[in-house]
Amino acid sequence: MARQQERARRTRAAIIRSAAVEFGKSGYAAASLNRILEGSRATKGAMYFHFDSKEELARAVLETAVERYRATAERWLARTDLGPLDVLHGMIDELALRLEHDIIVQAEYRLIIEPDFYRDVQAGGGRILIRATHSLAQRAVEHGQLREDADPDRFTRTLSAALAGQRYLIDLPGAAADLRGRFQEALEVVVESMSTPEWREKFAVDGWAASARLEELGLGV
Repeated sequence: MARQQERARRTRAAIIRSAAVEFGKSGYAAASLNRILEGSRATKGAMYFHFDSKEELARAVLETAVERYRATAERWLARTDLGPLDVLHGMIDELALRLEHDIIVQAEYRLIIEPDFYRDVQAGGGRILIRATHSLAQRAVEHGQLREDADPDRFTRTLSAALAGQRYLIDLPGAAADLRGRFQEALEVVVESMSTPEWREKFAVDGWAASARLEELGLGV
């Protein structure tokens, strides 16, 4: 029984992974179930055992992406060896890595900008990161890294918009750029506009204390 359950889990994961590749490449409307099957090496019967429709399969990709966003936020928020702004940098750096290398997160980004799934933006991974960013901004004020008059709401809105804009610009024709570098640049511009002189002086010497590492992300589905 345990072996059958593990086989079923692996089959489901392979189908989700193949679907993420297809949705990321073709979008939802043009995605082909036959190509998803070919990529997963699953049978049609196995696919319909796990998923009733293409929409249900797309929602499974979205849910898997949300789980990864949540894991990213929780892992960085749990760091007690770093100050709030370094935690924020690490979390955003990991997001950039995932957007560059994680096909599940890439597919989520593609799906939520389509009419069929635009309403899912409100419950997507971005909401998790917005809440985490707001929490870290509040901590940064309390730790004297951001000024006392810095508004965590304003900080979060501005940074979120800057990151979304950088992600969009990467997709423009001929826009070959390093997403991690762009995200770090956006973070630094927003942070430096609201940070304390003491933090900026220390940052000028030490830089960021932590970054994400691709090998630690566990990018298998």
